[in-house]
Amino acid sequence: DHPEIQEEIYRKDDRLITLLKDVYVESRDPPVQVKVGGGEHLPCKQEEKRLTKLGNLGDLDVEKVPKGKISIVEALTLLNNHKLHPQIWTAEKIAVEYSLELKEVNSLLEFFMPFAVQEFPKETKKAI
Repeated sequence: DHPEIQEEIYRKDDRLITLLKDVYVESRDPPVQVKVGGGEHLPCKQEEKRLTKLGNLGDLDVEKVPKGKISIVEALTLLNNHKLHPQIWTAEKIAVEYSLELKEVNSLLEFFMPFAVQEFPKETKKAI
């Protein structure tokens, strides 16, 4: 709106430019403080993943899971294998096969069981 203000804004001041050239700024980051127990907010390294062992339900399963974890289909498969053949599918074999901790496999086998569908014979009633 005011041309004299606009002119003052865009006017080049050689004295200020000379003073500005003499300014030297040095910046340093403060030393990093490491908090004990504060690691939950730090970014974690890339998790190592493994391919899943796809069975007959492979279309329903994910293809990769982090090591030390299993997918739903794998859990159902290993629980069923252990139920059908406990001598072959021991906790140690399952831990090695699926890259799991033996303690976790023992807990899994102790506390989880796959569903079993049972059909009971229908009672036949005599017609009255």
